[in-house]
Amino acid sequence: MQNARGPLALAFSGGLDTSYCVPRLAEQGWAVHTVFVNTGGATLAERDAIRTQAAAVGAVQHHELDARAEVFDRFVRYLIQGNVLRGEVYPLSVSAERTQQAISVVELARGIGAAAVAHGSTGAGNDQIRFDVALRVLAPELAVVTPIRDEGIKREQAIAFLTARGLPVPAKAGAYSINRGLWGTTWGGGWTHDTWAGPPPELLDPPPDAPAPHEIVLAWEGGLPVSLDGEPLGGAALVDELGELAARCGIGRGIHVGETALGIKGRIGFEAGSALILIAAHRELEKLVLTRWQTFWKDQLGRFYGDRLHEGQYFDPALRDIEALITSSQRRVEGETRVRLAPGRFQVVGTRSPFSMMDATVATYGEENRLWSGEEARAFARISAIPSLLAERAGANAPGE
Repeated sequence: MQNARGPLALAFSGGLDTSYCVPRLAEQGWAVHTVFVNTGGATLAERDAIRTQAAAVGAVQHHELDARAEVFDRFVRYLIQGNVLRGEVYPLSVSAERTQQAISVVELARGIGAAAVAHGSTGAGNDQIRFDVALRVLAPELAVVTPIRDEGIKREQAIAFLTARGLPVPAKAGAYSINRGLWGTTWGGGWTHDTWAGPPPELLDPPPDAPAPHEIVLAWEGGLPVSLDGEPLGGAALVDELGELAARCGIGRGIHVGETALGIKGRIGFEAGSALILIAAHRELEKLVLTRWQTFWKDQLGRFYGDRLHEGQYFDPALRDIEALITSSQRRVEGETRVRLAPGRFQVVGTRSPFSMMDATVATYGEENRLWSGEEARAFARISAIPSLLAERAGANAPGE
């Protein structure tokens, strides 16, 4: 009997894999509710196209949830404050958003009385781990259905399945996958599978109509951006506005190679101008106001935090502890940063803060000081050399050294 299994909530992007899942799950007896969780990056026209695609492939009902504020408040704030870059390059443009999508889908599933949730991840990537971990932690009572992974469906097979049933195949379904969100856009497949291949021209060169070099000013409170060029903006709105400025300049494009959650190497292209500018500006402001050891330990924990989040382990209690430390460290990260934008590049050219520890009334590096004498500096250097001196002497007596 059709829909005999009851309602099912499917995380739906409108792409090929999730378009395949709708009729496939319907054939298995599910009443499929598609759920598009807007985590940023989707225009009104794109959201309309997703809704149209859901209806065309047979969704019982389509749901759209706006989770942009949740993405910023739950994840992005700590990615900025922690200066989190995977491999010192990639600003985790997808990781956090997949976890939020799972959280939102669970909430919707419970609201419609669903017995199961589904996603269109393959068995090869990180997204399946991010979805599965979140679903298992938050809703262990719900079945998790994954047709693409369970059936080993390839893109060509999904296209053939939809075509045979007279259902629309999403545009560019045979090319590579593109994921857009608040914190950036990623490209996977095609050229990214060949580590010697470069990206297509549109990811290499700045737009031909990029504006002339100019400067912007970001204001910060508690380690978070609160205004852009004097206009008060918060959270997702500021990220979006800055992202548009960066995109017009062709800023923030890159390639990342790293370990996946399953232990293999993966390669992606990305464009995340807003994320890279904010992290760079935040880091420079921190250098003014944090002590050496505050910075050291926060950097270590921020890297660990990013790794765990990237691998789908957001719910590990250790991450709540790290968030508490990061929040504590940000109390004096306040002030302004001046950033120069130019075609294809940017530079943080100025910072200032009421809590700056760079005080010319105390000392000027390489020139003069007022807190110690020359003789005190000589004694400090002599004492500082003692551990290395003792190690050198001990090594002189060691055989083979």
